[in-house]
Amino acid sequence: MVFAMKKIGFGPADIFLPQNVDLTKWSVVACDQYTSEPDYWAAVEQLVGDAPSMLRLTLPEIYLEQQDVSQRIAAVTQNMQNYLEAGIFKTYPHAYIYLERTLADGRVRRGLIGAVDLEAYDYAAGAQPLIRATEGTVLERIPPRVRVRENAPLESPHVMLLIDDPKKRVIGPLTEAAGGFQKLYDFDLMQGGGHVTGYLVSEEQAARLERALGRLCDKSAQQYEHPLLFAVGDGNHSLATAKACFEQYKKTHSEKEWKKSPARYALAEVVNLHDDALQFEPIHRVVFGVNPDHFLRKLTEYFDVSATIDIGQTFKYVTGDKMGDITILNPDSNLCVGTVQGFIDAYTAKYGGKTDYIHGEDVVVSLGSRPDSIGLILPKMGKSELFRTIQKDGILPRKTFSMGHANDKRFYLECRRIK
Repeated sequence: MVFAMKKIGFGPADIFLPQNVDLTKWSVVACDQYTSEPDYWAAVEQLVGDAPSMLRLTLPEIYLEQQDVSQRIAAVTQNMQNYLEAGIFKTYPHAYIYLERTLADGRVRRGLIGAVDLEAYDYAAGAQPLIRATEGTVLERIPPRVRVRENAPLESPHVMLLIDDPKKRVIGPLTEAAGGFQKLYDFDLMQGGGHVTGYLVSEEQAARLERALGRLCDKSAQQYEHPLLFAVGDGNHSLATAKACFEQYKKTHSEKEWKKSPARYALAEVVNLHDDALQFEPIHRVVFGVNPDHFLRKLTEYFDVSATIDIGQTFKYVTGDKMGDITILNPDSNLCVGTVQGFIDAYTAKYGGKTDYIHGEDVVVSLGSRPDSIGLILPKMGKSELFRTIQKDGILPRKTFSMGHANDKRFYLECRRIK
């Protein structure tokens, strides 16, 4: 791992995969999905039953604010230990996994599982490390997640890192070589999540991809004072939590100890920004606990707006049985999502209300139509400008974009020891 990590901040890991289990029941969607849809998680619970599952090793964020959250976290830690003692896992040492994820619409997204060096990552605004957050990190979201990770012996990734590889020289050759790789898994994901197939990358291809990543890093260094190799596309708060736990570990251990600690690393999937199946989807907003008419009135006082002029930043709103378009003529951010989020933050700080971040317009319409709620449907951001914008302007407003719908997110599957 050390050789690759020195230059590119990413390398192979000792990866755990379950054996002799129903993988459809084992693999569960990222914990930060369906946070306003308890019916989804109830259906997962019913499907899994008593079978071994990542549902028992993770904490869906829909439960973070419930009174029994401490018991749930303790149960997650204990379940991890139980699974380790039961011998559920098989270890693939010093490994990369190449995977092909067939999405619900039939498109295939290709990725590479390995380990991130947390020394090469920082989520702080203004930081310019090799691995960078794309969007603002909500600091208050980290402590509850630290409580889940700090005593856990295992981690499982839903972090997805993006590389800017238009010629597809890093992951592309893995697709061509996969026929000669050992197949590790091949199964349908639950709840309409599509299909996933994973392969153990050969030593020859592992060395090649590390060289290709090194060349990408060199290219970025030639263009910018501070090279950017990986942009965190999904799971930034999980990666930030891993970083926070590692920084805490460093305070109580010697440099010799922390440099070799498994806590220094975090599993992640690398995806090419230019993968044909990778689509940027907008993340919409629903604000609960507000008077919709008051919200819209204050919006028109905050900005110059129009329902007819289309020169500006346009989005839709839905509340009760109404839906309409609003164009902001004097935006205060380069992106519509940044302009709208700035107003939401100012409004809820003064008048109260709670914001949820939603994938899919149909869900926004459903939730925004509830009493004392308003849904805001935001436009899509073009993905081709992502790396250039981050280098030029820094991190984007939080929850600016999503890489596909909720069911297209990474499902928990692989594990790694962090203690």
